[in-house]
Amino acid sequence: MDQKVVFLDVDGTIVTYENVIPASAIEAIRAARQNGHLVYMNTGRSRAEIPEALWEIGFDGLIGGNGSYVESQNQIIMHQVISEADSRAIVDWLIDRKLEFYIETNDGLFASHNFKERSQSTFYEYARGKGMAESEAKALDATTALHGVVFDGNLYRNDVNKVSFILESYEDYLAAKTDFSHLKVGTWGGLGEKALFGDIGVAGIDKKIAVKALVESLGIDLSQTIAFGDAKIDIPMLEVSQIGVAMGNGGAEIKAMADYITDDVAENGLKNAFVHFDLI
Repeated sequence: MDQKVVFLDVDGTIVTYENVIPASAIEAIRAARQNGHLVYMNTGRSRAEIPEALWEIGFDGLIGGNGSYVESQNQIIMHQVISEADSRAIVDWLIDRKLEFYIETNDGLFASHNFKERSQSTFYEYARGKGMAESEAKALDATTALHGVVFDGNLYRNDVNKVSFILESYEDYLAAKTDFSHLKVGTWGGLGEKALFGDIGVAGIDKKIAVKALVESLGIDLSQTIAFGDAKIDIPMLEVSQIGVAMGNGGAEIKAMADYITDDVAENGLKNAFVHFDLI
């Protein structure tokens, strides 16, 4: 069996939108590694957002922060952060516009003063758009939606991977693109990838660039790669990999460009695709 390097998005790919890891996904990942394949998370989450339950599955490393951080077999391959000056300017800009936010670093998530209260309705909309039951969506807040979030930490930092903020209107996103044009500004959200949050990160970085850096460090050819994702942000990762797989619960754009569409994450989609491509 030829060794493959497998890249897995986390939310909507390994983990359901209810934040559950299907037993079949755990089984598939472990079996693939036992077969000699390398398996990496490739996610928008920063390292601090990866709970122990994910690491316990067994991975060869992590691409985090949508490509700003690359770790392989306990070695840091790449880590690019927003400059301290830009980080301070972003925080001041968000406070001035009265936008609640959280800062993502490898050591933790640090939220603005009123983020917990303001974010509850936004996380509810996000969860309902992703199919979460009404009762569960109502119970969702920043402490349950974000792993390891801190509400009394220092907001002026020199270790920032990216900053996510609640959009009060789409104009907030457009203003951020204008005022921070030298950085990478995007949106993320619920059903149809509706813009509920904006985010600001390092320019010139995405999951594709990180895949290339990791594969080069391993001395492995891109022809040996296979990537799995569910959202628009995952498209560069699927494009650069030899095989790109979209989850059944994925958005229309990623399904349109994928080489293969598997079942929903909650319906054994990951395991079924692993079987289809002879990873297990």
